[in-house]
Amino acid sequence: MRKMPSRFRRLDGALADLPFEEPMLLTELDGFLTGLIVCPEPIPTNEWMTVIWGVEGDGVPPFDDPLDVQWFVKAVAARRDEIARDLSRGKLQPILDVDERDGEVLWEYWIDGFSDAVALRPDAWDAAAANAGWADPWHRLLALIAIARGESELDSVEINAFQDRAVSELTDTVQRLYAARAGGGEAKPIAVDAIVGAKIGRNDPCPCGSGKKYKHCCA
Repeated sequence: MRKMPSRFRRLDGALADLPFEEPMLLTELDGFLTGLIVCPEPIPTNEWMTVIWGVEGDGVPPFDDPLDVQWFVKAVAARRDEIARDLSRGKLQPILDVDERDGEVLWEYWIDGFSDAVALRPDAWDAAAANAGWADPWHRLLALIAIARGESELDSVEINAFQDRAVSELTDTVQRLYAARAGGGEAKPIAVDAIVGAKIGRNDPCPCGSGKKYKHCCA
């Protein structure tokens, strides 16, 4: 992976340490969060955070220390807000892995994360295709998803052409989808306090997404 700021390295390490068979990679998380921002329908935090925790944990944060839960949720929220700001400025900067052997950009992992977000509201994405500004970038992005999964019906020449421009293709199509969704406006980033829950009643649902009451979880 390319050299990253320490905050990304720490988040990457926390993801790798999740006690699941296939924890989400940092680049997958980046694509996933981007998909949540661009999604035509808002998705509750506790629903998408469960995808990050991993289904094996039944949605329960896999940390022993409540402070670790709060740090993790805050770090994820901070990256999501950063992506939203980049999109609003027309300068999406995805975090992408690079194969150290040959320098090849492994964009497929990012696309896998994005498609995980799509899978949370597939009908909303399909319905948005009726929007004139949405249809073309959406179908181009679907082509990238199919190639990443090895399910593309394109011939080898077309697939190679897509792969050669995959990074610019994914940034351009996602940026266009964001513009179509926002209608030229700026998406509102999630406030960190709203996720971490600085002022939450003891009997309220815990903001970490566990499904438990706050007094039985992060409190």
